[in-house]
Amino acid sequence: MAAESSMPSLLALAELLSSPRDEDEDDDELEQGLSSAASNLGPGHIEALKTIKPSATTHVKSGNSKEIWSAEEVVEGSEYGDSCDSREQPEYEILFKQQVGTEDLFLGMSHKDPSTACCEDMLIKIQLPDTKASDITLDIKETFLDLRSPQKKLLLHLPHPVDPNSGKACFLSEKGTLEVTLRMKREFDFINFA
Repeated sequence: MAAESSMPSLLALAELLSSPRDEDEDDDELEQGLSSAASNLGPGHIEALKTIKPSATTHVKSGNSKEIWSAEEVVEGSEYGDSCDSREQPEYEILFKQQVGTEDLFLGMSHKDPSTACCEDMLIKIQLPDTKASDITLDIKETFLDLRSPQKKLLLHLPHPVDPNSGKACFLSEKGTLEVTLRMKREFDFINFA
């Protein structure tokens, strides 16, 4: 009984999965071809095949035709990476500083709050024990800090853009700590500090 009821359902399934055919084909031919057609079917035959159009477009850029990437496509700081360099990364800490006066502290007149959105400066403390100040090389970009010494190397992506020309660094030799203070440059600072 189960075999008789399954035959019509198999025929209906075969009709759904097969390509459109002429109406004059016999059901006998379908039953004979059912076993060979079912053996050729796989999971990809359940739905009609879709053609995928390539979504990539080619843009021709003006300038030097031998350049592979433009300056906008290269991540800042990627030129400093060196996988063969075995120097270890020093410990560091990023702190944020506000310039507050008595009117901010006692009266709250400037609408500053303790969040980093109201901070003007970023202070980076880098631990460099057994290092002389003359051995340190420091390079600061808008979003990247590169510090190198004979024993240590720090390549740090900064959490906020900074003004690389208005920063200052101070090496505390008794603690073995380099303190780098950088002025943050953010899009909405004119609103936060108005």
